Formats: sequence, C-alpha cells, structure tokens
Amino acid sequence: MVSEHSEPAADDTAAMALKILVAGGFGVGKTTLVGAVSEIRPLRTEEMLSEAGQLVDDTDGVDQKVTTTVAMDFGRITIRSGLSLYLFGTPGQDRFWFLWDELSQGALGAVVLADTRRLEDCFPAVDYFEHRHIPFVVAVNCFTGARTYGAHDVSRALDLDQGTPVVLCDARDRDSGKEVLIRLVEYAGRMHTARLLDSVG
Repeated sequence: MVSEHSEPAADDTAAMALKILVAGGFGVGKTTLVGAVSEIRPLRTEEMLSEAGQLVDDTDGVDQKVTTTVAMDFGRITIRSGLSLYLFGTPGQDRFWFLWDELSQGALGAVVLADTRRLEDCFPAVDYFEHRHIPFVVAVNCFTGARTYGAHDVSRALDLDQGTPVVLCDARDRDSGKEVLIRLVEYAGRMHTARLLDSVG
C-alpha cells in the first residue's frame, strides 16, 4: 500500500525539448507561423522596413509587409505530454544568414516555408539544410489569390531529394502549423534513426 505522503512515481517518459528552425525567404510567413503555434508569447526581433532597406529587400509580391525579422523569432509548442518544440524563426534576407550557423546548432530539423509566387526565394534555405544534412520539410504557405500547386509539383520545381516531405499549410492557422511540425518531427526521427543504424551497421 502506498502512503499518501509517498513520492510520486517517476514519469515513464522524461520531458524532451527539441529545437526546430523555421526558415524561408523574405515575407513568406515565418514570424506568422511561429506566432500562430506558440503557446507562449513569442519573442520577436522585428524592425520597420526603411527606405535604405528597399535597395536590398525585394518586396515584390509582399507589398503590404512593413517589418522584417533582424535576428530571430522564438516560440514554444507542446506536441504531446513530455515533448515540446522550441521554434527558432530565421531572418530571411541574405545579409542576416551569418546567424543561421548559430541557430542551426543542435537543431533536430527545419521547416522551409515556401510561397509559390516567389518559389525561388526558398532555394537558399533548401540548399543550406541539404548540404548540412539537416532534415527538413517544405511547407507551402497557401496565400489567398496565389495559384495552387500540388506537393509533387513543388517538389519537382525545387529538385528536392527523394522522400523530402512537402506539405500545404496556412501559416496563420495553429492546427495547420502544428500538423507541419508533427510531419517534421516524424520525418526527422526516421532520418536520424536511419543514420544511426547506418553508423553501427
């Protein structure tokens, strides 16, 4: 018989926190996605776009955008009991890419957000994670009025490695964003397991 003053039994599953990056081009919805899914008030490092920045920031197609991330966004979401994700949104402009190496340290994987109106903007992020063998999924943010493409079409257009997941999402919607993150965790888990088995094989 257990006394009412007994210590509680240890949880069978220790709490685990995984680091996830959210990357992609300028104005693709990274800050929006982190804010939509985060269960805490997200940390944002946004600054107003300036006239000087117009020379280097291509706002074609995102004319309504008035701010930009200059360091990172940070949020947290609990996927299930004992499993939380720490989300780090990367800055989209190439002049801030020096931050990516620091942010990617220890990351389980990444979400590369894509906008089919400016698909070429996510090429650098795809290349970055492929060359560093960091598992990633491509999440196509379905903007209102943009032509809809299937996951297979986007995969071919980006020349993704076989098996790299492509999912359609709405970065403003919490449930949609959560599904993207679940797909990434599942995919990254399979990739890491396969690499571990290869290393001991």
